[in-house]
Amino acid sequence: MLNRELKVFTGNSNKTLAGEICQHLKIPLGEATVSRFSDGEIMVQINENVRGKDIFVIQSFSNPVNRHLMELLIMLDAFKRASAYRITAVIPYYGYARQDRKAQPRVPITAKLVADLITVAGANRALTIDLHVGQIQGFFNIPVDNLFATPVILDYLRTKDLKDLVVVSPDAGGVERARAFAKKLKASLAIIDKRREGVNVSVVMNIIGDVKDKDTLVLDDMIDTAGTITQGAEAIKKAGARRIFVAATHAVLSGSAMDKLNASVIEEVIVTNTIPPDGKDTVCKKITTLSVASLLGEAIRNTHNETSVSSLFV
Repeated sequence: MLNRELKVFTGNSNKTLAGEICQHLKIPLGEATVSRFSDGEIMVQINENVRGKDIFVIQSFSNPVNRHLMELLIMLDAFKRASAYRITAVIPYYGYARQDRKAQPRVPITAKLVADLITVAGANRALTIDLHVGQIQGFFNIPVDNLFATPVILDYLRTKDLKDLVVVSPDAGGVERARAFAKKLKASLAIIDKRREGVNVSVVMNIIGDVKDKDTLVLDDMIDTAGTITQGAEAIKKAGARRIFVAATHAVLSGSAMDKLNASVIEEVIVTNTIPPDGKDTVCKKITTLSVASLLGEAIRNTHNETSVSSLFV
């Protein structure tokens, strides 16, 4: 395996991140054309020989989600039919992950459906960052490495002058993530108790923990409409917090999210480029975007060299 050439390709979802990863690996980005027919169907052409090569395809499920998902599936099929030795789907942001169980009658489990599609299309492995819930790894019938953006965000936070820091989980489901993060920063922990009234709608009920006169960091895996985050920040502020920061791996930022963040009491929103910024950080000056290129680059290198990836799971 070690003598097989490493090749990295990308669809159209996050070309900048793919370029940064290739710079880190000191290899050129693979040549492929991903375009559309006049009726919207996706057309893929791999423009170089990949027979016997170790292929990594980088593609996030960012907006437009369905198009980028189909681009990945068609690219995987193209590499499979071109006799690639091994194909790894590198999905910095794994979309359709929020429907991970039957929480109501007659609803799908899209996280499992998409995992099946990726496997059938030809992926031999998957590599992603901060799955919405860790058990999604078990939905795949192929090996999955779920990295964490924690080291990237931690390195940045350590440059900030934070006093009496409290890491806040935005809901009960995020407590484990927040607790691990707080331990690394030697910070205390608080939880926002909320009741969800509908899809993308939440009502903050209570703050569990002491945030009075302290700097706070609300930690989540993604920010979508920003309703949960901004309502939580308002509740934290009313509880007496001194400064409020937000950190999340995936900046979905759909709908009126930017307006909500601009009008909020949040001082800074720290995200990564698993989803391309596309100028969002200029529309909202509170947004700071960190790169996960070196993290993914090292994971790709270790996977290719058949060495441990667990050292990156911090």
